[in-house]
Amino acid sequence: MKSLLFAVTIGFCISCAPAKKMEVVKPELPQESSKYFPNEVKPAASKPCFQGAYYRKLVSSVDHWVGISGTAVLPQITFDQTRKNPKKEQQFLDNPSIYLGGHVDGQETDIGLSWEVIKDEKGNISDARVAFRPFLRRASHKSGQQAVFLNGPATKDYYWYPGEEVFMSIETVGKGLVKFVIEGAGKKYETTFECAGYTLDGLGEFKRVNAIDQMGNEGKPVQPTTTKVSMGKWLHTDLLRYEKGKVVKTPFHDGRYTEMNCPQQQFFKVDASVDEKSKGAEVVHISGSGF
Repeated sequence: MKSLLFAVTIGFCISCAPAKKMEVVKPELPQESSKYFPNEVKPAASKPCFQGAYYRKLVSSVDHWVGISGTAVLPQITFDQTRKNPKKEQQFLDNPSIYLGGHVDGQETDIGLSWEVIKDEKGNISDARVAFRPFLRRASHKSGQQAVFLNGPATKDYYWYPGEEVFMSIETVGKGLVKFVIEGAGKKYETTFECAGYTLDGLGEFKRVNAIDQMGNEGKPVQPTTTKVSMGKWLHTDLLRYEKGKVVKTPFHDGRYTEMNCPQQQFFKVDASVDEKSKGAEVVHISGSGF
């Protein structure tokens, strides 16, 4: 995720236009050990890393995917006390995030939760980042649609904390429209926004990411840190596919993704049984000092 784009905003709603509701059904898959759709495109063997952050990304093939969803337990955080923001001394230069996203028709999205400042009931903004808040990054599109980065509303209804369980989903629901849902711990955020490249009949890839972003470091080698983000647990992850006129939910199993541990494998520890891998479940630990 592009860490330079983090900013404090009161809320976002790029488009509140109603979207056509799509039926989501269980997949009818062949009885194979890995359960693929007929003619399903397999994922690439590897992909290059983008510099600037420590992140584990699972990314699908480019195919008739129209979204991704999953349930996660938010990670525990231990910050490197020597890496403070010189302009904001109560904030760290390392910034945990956990999110979904896609790349369709040349347009990238990063959508999920990042560690952020909050606003209290009196309207005071915290000096430190103290909670996970919804965020949306949308890249520009060849249609002329501009890039944007926004945070969700700064109210207690939309703050989440380490150890809480949340369901996250992004889904293409119409031509140029994406629905974003985060729900858990008695709270729910939902909006529909415009992404010009996203359509039900297009081809695209979708991803799931656990990261330690580094402020002001985009495109550069990662900065040494002892920050740790531990016990980021995914209970399941599913891809959404447009198949025979319907949106179908199907497991994001280990035969459906390219695994990326960036910048190097040594900074990650991943725990998952065979059964967990079959449903897109795992526990992710990230450490800037390595394992």
